[in-house]
Amino acid sequence: MSRINTNVQSLVAQRVLGLNNANLSKSLERLSTGLRINRGKDDPAGLIASEALRAELKATNAAISNAQRADQVVNIAEGGLQEISGLLTELQGLLTASSNSAGLSQDERQANQLQIDSILQTIDRISSSTAFQGMKLLNGNMDYTVESVSSAITDYRINAAKFTGSSLGVDLVVTQSAQQGIMFLSMGGTSINLNDAGSGNFTIEVTGSKGSRELSFASGTALSTVVNTINSFTDVTGLVASVAASGSFTTGFTIKAEDFGASHFTSVKVVNEAGMQGSDNNIGLYNFEADDASTVDTTITAKFDSNSAANGVRDAGQDIGATINGIAATSKGKTARINTDTLDLEVTLSTSDAQSLQTLSAFTITGGGASFQLAGSVDIAGKVSLGISDFAVRKLGTSTLGYLSDLASGKAHNIVDSDGAGAQKIVGEAIAQISAARGRLGAFQKNTVGATIRSLGIAVENTAAAESSIRDADFASETAELTRSQILAQASTQVLALANSQPQAALALLG
Repeated sequence: MSRINTNVQSLVAQRVLGLNNANLSKSLERLSTGLRINRGKDDPAGLIASEALRAELKATNAAISNAQRADQVVNIAEGGLQEISGLLTELQGLLTASSNSAGLSQDERQANQLQIDSILQTIDRISSSTAFQGMKLLNGNMDYTVESVSSAITDYRINAAKFTGSSLGVDLVVTQSAQQGIMFLSMGGTSINLNDAGSGNFTIEVTGSKGSRELSFASGTALSTVVNTINSFTDVTGLVASVAASGSFTTGFTIKAEDFGASHFTSVKVVNEAGMQGSDNNIGLYNFEADDASTVDTTITAKFDSNSAANGVRDAGQDIGATINGIAATSKGKTARINTDTLDLEVTLSTSDAQSLQTLSAFTITGGGASFQLAGSVDIAGKVSLGISDFAVRKLGTSTLGYLSDLASGKAHNIVDSDGAGAQKIVGEAIAQISAARGRLGAFQKNTVGATIRSLGIAVENTAAAESSIRDADFASETAELTRSQILAQASTQVLALANSQPQAALALLG
């Protein structure tokens, strides 16, 4: 069949040539850009997936930069704390040297006090000047701000807090009272009255968490003298005594641990009762009521002449039991602490409140802290919050022991006017606080920041690989496709030329 007006073979060849040229152009574009998807029409679903992966990859890389920046910030803060720690160690040595009163002149003690003043000023200067890009790190700017602190709270420390909204309330429920190890010795009079003078002195061994002492008292010794003798060894034994009367027990004295908690106890061992027992059945060792530390249990624990008393009667203290915002707290003495992903804090209660089962609105956290975005997704799960408190000398210490600022000239614990024992306890507590802060910052760097950088690095690799598999061109496949398209385009061109010349055969029919 020969037609001139419509060359169907030419139309077919043109269409095929156009398709082959389009495929050739697509292969050239992919090979020149290195991308399989250059526009939405190349692969609509693939474009959507790859754009989402690209955004995720960008956010993850930014999170890695944030983590590295966090590490740098904490490095600077920890460096400042390291210097403060060194100064506190030097301060501890000065206190010990200055306590050698018989070997130091007053001028030397005053010279040591000048050094102490200089150390305290330097600590304040470090805490106020340690900064990162102008942001103060150790002066409390990165500590949490709180409101409505309950009068039941004597000390508190917020290490980390994450919350949505403008504030976070901290509620504490005391489920178990804090107690001291305590014993009551009923003596049957206001002084020691030995029925058997030939049996020697009334001798007891008192033992606490710090150590023990054996004490002997002659007949006629007033209970006030006994108490004063026991209290003179408080630093050695960790026990304090007081003349007391309770209910039907009108004459006697208590011996109790200086501090609260399960690690502090009171033990009394009767080495020689020396006829102290007599005929009074109320004389002996007593515990206190389990639910009332101010009332003696009327059931005698051990008579002075019993085997139990000779072997020693012991009463251990009790740590406070509490929940904070519904989380069971770990406790020591009157201090309760929780450590979760969203809240890490510890609170210390007053003595009366630590011994009362109650519900407290401790305080409200209204903001503050150092927040770092360590994940690509901007939400509470991707943020890490860290509290860096004020390390000025007026903040290092506790309300019970005192603060480091009390060691300055003219203050209560200066070494010129005091024996240094109280000052050393304050310095010891300050060293413990600085060490705890350094350990917490170190754990943050090692476990939080370090692990985050490593895990995000793996996420970047996997996300980039996923995005590449969707969007990037496979050069082996594309070069094969390019060669194929080139051959087909050349063949289509030749076929089109043949198809265009086909109608000329019709001229032979015209003669």
